[in-house]
Amino acid sequence: MLKAKITRLSVSDVRFPTSLEQHGSDAMHTDPDYSVAYVVVETDGGLKGYGLTFTLGKGTEIVVCAVEALSAFVVGTCLEEIVSDFRAFYRLLTSDGQMRWIGPEKGVIQLATAAVLNAVWDLWARAEGKPLWKLLVDMDAKKLISCIDFRYITDALTEQEALDILLKGQEGRRQREEQMLKEGYPAYTTSCAWIGYSDQQLKKLCTEALRDGWTRFKVKVGEDLQDDVRRCALIRQIIGPSSTLMIDANQRWDVGEAVTWVTRLAEFKPLWIEEPTSPDDILGHATISKALAPLGIGVATGEQCHNRVMFKQFLQASALQFVQIDSCRLGSVNENLAVLLMACKFQVPVCPHAGGVGLCELVQHLILFDYICVSASLHNRMCEYVDHLHEHFKSPVVIQDAHYMPPKDPGYSTEMLEESVRRYQYPQGEVWQSL
Repeated sequence: MLKAKITRLSVSDVRFPTSLEQHGSDAMHTDPDYSVAYVVVETDGGLKGYGLTFTLGKGTEIVVCAVEALSAFVVGTCLEEIVSDFRAFYRLLTSDGQMRWIGPEKGVIQLATAAVLNAVWDLWARAEGKPLWKLLVDMDAKKLISCIDFRYITDALTEQEALDILLKGQEGRRQREEQMLKEGYPAYTTSCAWIGYSDQQLKKLCTEALRDGWTRFKVKVGEDLQDDVRRCALIRQIIGPSSTLMIDANQRWDVGEAVTWVTRLAEFKPLWIEEPTSPDDILGHATISKALAPLGIGVATGEQCHNRVMFKQFLQASALQFVQIDSCRLGSVNENLAVLLMACKFQVPVCPHAGGVGLCELVQHLILFDYICVSASLHNRMCEYVDHLHEHFKSPVVIQDAHYMPPKDPGYSTEMLEESVRRYQYPQGEVWQSL
């Protein structure tokens, strides 16, 4: 299967009208239509790989154009050739002398890179007959290191340090894998408290979630302080003092405003404030982190962190207390591996972002690998879950007792149902033609 040659790459603009019911709404993104640039790579042996990157509707067509621009680097290559030197292939996509000018390694071109490489990783896992998390867990440590581009991060993490982390992680690895297969990875829910939901809807969803075993809840804040006080009080009353509460401003505030606003919400005992200010303001996050530390509130960010270099600086500056990797914002598995290893060195817990179509399906593989082979810890660690649009995937996530159960099907859980792609393709799909 590794001998297969990639003969075709296609990409589709697939959008879901989630804005109609305010699913996914927050202080900065009030009307999101959860969408993907959906990539399929085909091989001469019949095997296919599926990948995607997440968007909020408008602009998906721009990502599609970027994917098409990258396809020339992919079509005609052999899977074995790619995975034998994955670092070189990653650099091929991210360091082209002309196209890197519209990055480098950030923005639309990096989203497109993620979609393409997610499809390649899916193809590799399928060729090996393993779910992606298991492909990573079983991979030789040196082979895994060879998939990572360490350029620009060796002042924070050298290849040898990364290798040492992986070798140390081999102790107890089998037991942790068995634990995950039996118990799953802890999750938290964001589905109960989108900013556009009514109080009645909040009460209903929180009550149902508690009944279903959820104990960790995130609420969107940042639009109106008094409204936030009221909503946080309502949710804390419903979930009780023993449940974990997080708050998320989605980049709404200036630095000083963030400190003042979160201080006012401190009475509700949030574990963290997520994306309090511009995702690019590393020093601003550091200032907020320092100011909120006496209140016992951490700072979480990462869903719009461009690349491993920014994560490096966030960690070096002690600007976050929770790392939120995203399977489609960074350069696929390759770059996420670098961030997982840096987070381990800096002893900062990883709590992945998964608020979007397909993100839960993908990032579960990465956080399972992190626990089994890298961090070996569940302290203050959990993975986001949103209960939207899983029915459009061939291998949807499985949640049991508020835990992600490890996927069993080969691949990266990225394949969508053909009927869903056809019906929701933009603008020609029948769902969009009917609106």
